Amino acid sequence: MDKTNLKNEIFAYLLVILGSALFAVGDVMFVNPYHLAPGGVYGLANVANALWGWKISVAGICMDIPLLIIGTIILGPRFGIKTIVSVILIPIFTFILESTWGYAPLIHDGAFFDAEAQSALYYMDGDVKHWFMPDFFLNTIVSGLIYGAAIGIIFRAGATSGGSDIISMIIHKYTKISLGVLVLIVDSCISLTTLIAFEDIRLPIYSVILIFIESKIIDLIVDGMKSYKTMFIITDNTEAIRDYVVNELERGGTCLTGSGLYQGAERKMVYVTLDRADMVKLRSNLHRLDPKAFVNIIDSSEIMGLGFKSLPKE
Repeated sequence: MDKTNLKNEIFAYLLVILGSALFAVGDVMFVNPYHLAPGGVYGLANVANALWGWKISVAGICMDIPLLIIGTIILGPRFGIKTIVSVILIPIFTFILESTWGYAPLIHDGAFFDAEAQSALYYMDGDVKHWFMPDFFLNTIVSGLIYGAAIGIIFRAGATSGGSDIISMIIHKYTKISLGVLVLIVDSCISLTTLIAFEDIRLPIYSVILIFIESKIIDLIVDGMKSYKTMFIITDNTEAIRDYVVNELERGGTCLTGSGLYQGAERKMVYVTLDRADMVKLRSNLHRLDPKAFVNIIDSSEIMGLGFKSLPKE
């Protein structure tokens, strides 16, 4: 391994450590005290902690390790070393926080109570219940930001957090249902356990909001803030559009030849990928360049190659 690859590997493992620590902070200080279960193994661990007093770290790793083993047997050795490191580090950091911080909420609305109060939640400190007035909305937003940042950092390092995603992968292998749909179904079912356990309709609703915020932050970290658009322009005036893209926007593209389905006439199509600002410029000038052009604009989540993000190295 050369020096560059060694530095990249070291940086990746540092990201795994950071993401795992951040995940533990989000779970112990924000998610668990509010009895939320935003999917995943640690969503179930939070419910088990509130109902039976099990440590989140112990419940989490007791589910994660068997899932990794079963997943490896059924799906093959697709889980890398970084994923295994993440699965081990998350419960370690969680255990440290449980032992030092406890399960007290960092965000709450007003004072703590010694006795049960209306609209209050509780956290356990040994055998003692401590009641507090929750601030669900703010806590859900912050929880989503922290969870999303943590998992996004882990994904960026080339790892995963294991957990319920493995269940979705196994079901996908035998049913061929979309993996994204399965992840949504599994996480939603886990979120619904809060309604069954605590009989509070707010909890699964806030858990789903948390999942939504988390997913947006993950996309932001993994894909970056750069937003690209791909334009397919069917035109009889390819030279004018080519000159504008090459000379005015200083970008490249591809000119394709095809035939129409209706009359079978040969048509030219310009295929070009641009950032949002350049797309707006080209779109605004298309009427001038070719008022009869037909345009299809689609979102492009990841662009790799010359002029964009470098192709990944094995």
